[in-house]
Amino acid sequence: MKKPGRSRLTITLRKDLLPQLDAIIDGEKIRNRSHAIEFILSQHLGPKIRQAVVLAGGQGVKMRPFTYELPKTMIPVKGKPILQHILEQIRGVGITNIHVVIGRELGEKITHHFGDGSKLGLNLTYHTEKNPAGTAGALRTVKEAINGPFLLYYGDVLANIDLNELIRFHKDSGSMMSATLTATDKFSDYGVVKLKGNKVVDFVEKPTTNKYLGLVNAGIFMVDPEVMDVLPDSTPASLEQDVLPKLAQRGMLAGYPFDGQWYDISTPEVYERVLKEWIE
Repeated sequence: MKKPGRSRLTITLRKDLLPQLDAIIDGEKIRNRSHAIEFILSQHLGPKIRQAVVLAGGQGVKMRPFTYELPKTMIPVKGKPILQHILEQIRGVGITNIHVVIGRELGEKITHHFGDGSKLGLNLTYHTEKNPAGTAGALRTVKEAINGPFLLYYGDVLANIDLNELIRFHKDSGSMMSATLTATDKFSDYGVVKLKGNKVVDFVEKPTTNKYLGLVNAGIFMVDPEVMDVLPDSTPASLEQDVLPKLAQRGMLAGYPFDGQWYDISTPEVYERVLKEWIE
């Protein structure tokens, strides 16, 4: 997809607005007043993503004994469940229609706690995995409910990330799917990528060699609805093994690196770090 061009425009602003405009210039993402005005306009006039999907049905075997009684995404961090942190972050970019995929065994813990989502200003719809289906199988359960591009979030991930920036990045990328990427030295625990520009040209899940080092899949995505037609029919099926590598080979997977806090809460050791370090 060709990136949009730019046209020169001269505008006049009230003097009292200039300090507010200058306050959002950070020298990196927003470099000057012109860029700041473009940023503000894009937030108000840019593409609106109206739905999100959260995969919250994982069994959380590595998080036992916590997950004998609670789904992993209901484990508390700073006084509220992991899932609530995620839902509030999604709500922060104006997305209120959220599909939550839950497990059959402990899924009622989520539905009882959040209900229809109205107390959080959300409209929550629940989809239950009949059996553990993997990330691709879990996503397939919402196929009939999706009618446009959507934000996809793994239910055990906490991240300080600019979701608006991710949405804009995906629109400009021309890709079918955009994966957020973060740096880690524990490459063997995650999906490792090779980037060429903003395109992921290779994706290897939990590699056994250090072929690629540095950037790994962070578990947050922007997804076009066409991805639903690429999901395998068999279960269990994994996005990381059965979908993302194929999209990378076809040049349809973009990579969005970010440097904010990120935790994949998959072990008690990581959970202990989160309790000490997480800052919203």
